[in-house]
Amino acid sequence: MQYNSLGNSGLEVSSVSLGCMSLKNADVNAENIIRKAADSGINLFDTADLYGKGENEILLGKALKGIRNGVLISTKVGNRWKDDGSGWEWCPRKSYILKAADESLKRLQTDCIDLYLLHGGTIEDPVDECIEAFERLKEQGKIRAYGISSIRPNVIREYVNRSEISAVMTQYSLLDRRPEEATLELLNQNNIGVLARGTIAGGLLVNKPAKDYLEHSQDEISQMLEKFSGIFKDECERQRAAIGYALANPAVTSAVAGIRTESQLDLGLKAAQTQPLSPNDLQVLKQLFPAKPYRENR
Repeated sequence: MQYNSLGNSGLEVSSVSLGCMSLKNADVNAENIIRKAADSGINLFDTADLYGKGENEILLGKALKGIRNGVLISTKVGNRWKDDGSGWEWCPRKSYILKAADESLKRLQTDCIDLYLLHGGTIEDPVDECIEAFERLKEQGKIRAYGISSIRPNVIREYVNRSEISAVMTQYSLLDRRPEEATLELLNQNNIGVLARGTIAGGLLVNKPAKDYLEHSQDEISQMLEKFSGIFKDECERQRAAIGYALANPAVTSAVAGIRTESQLDLGLKAAQTQPLSPNDLQVLKQLFPAKPYRENR
């Protein structure tokens, strides 16, 4: 497993990290998957207070008990469940972030969150207030580094210009190359790590049937995947190519793989342990999957 420096945080992160959102407390294998990932060299585990109304954080905290010192935890804040349970609302207020951090620490059974991310954000948010909250948490020793989880270039630019963020989690894949046009170079120039999520595009790049995806029609997807499968013959090769493409960008620190089963974990680990893609492979992939620009939130 390769490890990369996460921006200005001082944290060394495995090139593939584990997104825990799909793991459920009711699944008897969930803890085993987390432990196997850690035993295999994955050292960053990502969750959010939103997932399962906090249950996902509880699961992760339980699974990492006894090995906490050897791993890194990333969690997120900003989406608040409504009292009537009907859904959640966006709340990027300083008082809420400070309170939510304490609750996440309890659920995770830890005294410090390694990476704390704002779970979204809009250009209308009180950005300075959010930054004050994260800086306060750092001063208190409750978090080691902070950043945002966002696909919006205008929001990302605001935090780059106004804060000391260490990382941005953003969607990036062969089927969503928009960050190449709008944000990756900016983040790299400012020594801000990128955690790339959605690198296999919800399974489309590995084994799922074609469907509309972002601005690509089902027919476009089908044609691209047919050519892709002609070069990268099996699921393991396609996953390796998809993850390898994201990791080849110098801005990307780690590919966050959303794992639900042990077989998915095994595929992700194989992708992480193979050689980087050749310049020729990268050029072929760029030709197969043309980039499209952001239309909104520029």
